[in-house]
Amino acid sequence: MVVFIDYQNVYMRARECFHERWDHHSLGQVSPIALAELLTADSPFDRRLQQVRIYRGIPDSTRDPKGYGAADRQIAGWRGDDRVFVHARPLRYPYGWPATHAPGEKPQEKGIDVALAIDFVAMAVQGEYDVGILMSTDTDLRPPLEFVATLTQAGGPRAEVAAWSHQGMHSRRLAIKQAKLWCHWLDESQYQRVADGTDYARPSP
Repeated sequence: MVVFIDYQNVYMRARECFHERWDHHSLGQVSPIALAELLTADSPFDRRLQQVRIYRGIPDSTRDPKGYGAADRQIAGWRGDDRVFVHARPLRYPYGWPATHAPGEKPQEKGIDVALAIDFVAMAVQGEYDVGILMSTDTDLRPPLEFVATLTQAGGPRAEVAAWSHQGMHSRRLAIKQAKLWCHWLDESQYQRVADGTDYARPSP
């Protein structure tokens, strides 16, 4: 089994479900390995976690050295497990950032969804996973799910999704018309088991 994590999307949805907007920025972070192991254990089938693939943007070291340092420390911690693969792409900054950008403009991730989509499909075609679990609510990722679902119908690898669930009501999840994708709904108690409250903006002493 391979777990594909759209990290910023997972983080933002966790904050929406389990925290307030003004809570500390570290709240909503999760340990990708702990999350993937939870998804493995959540399955009614006997599954083995082969790889955890994390896709995320990373700040520019000159425009945002503090943000870059925090992201670098976080990623370094993830890479301590040899099952982890991290695909990090530079954020795209508004013109004039940070001095003269328009009000409300923020740095944005670019190419992350495309990279995840390509890997999800290519690894399925190449037989690199039997089950691929994608955790994101980005609707741009529906096409790769649709494609892998067609492979499943022909006896190929299986596509599944995961999403947060809060207070008896499910939050958003990815779904497709072609097939009923199994969704691993993760509630607040499960979130607390994988939460990572480390403040990576503060260098270790």
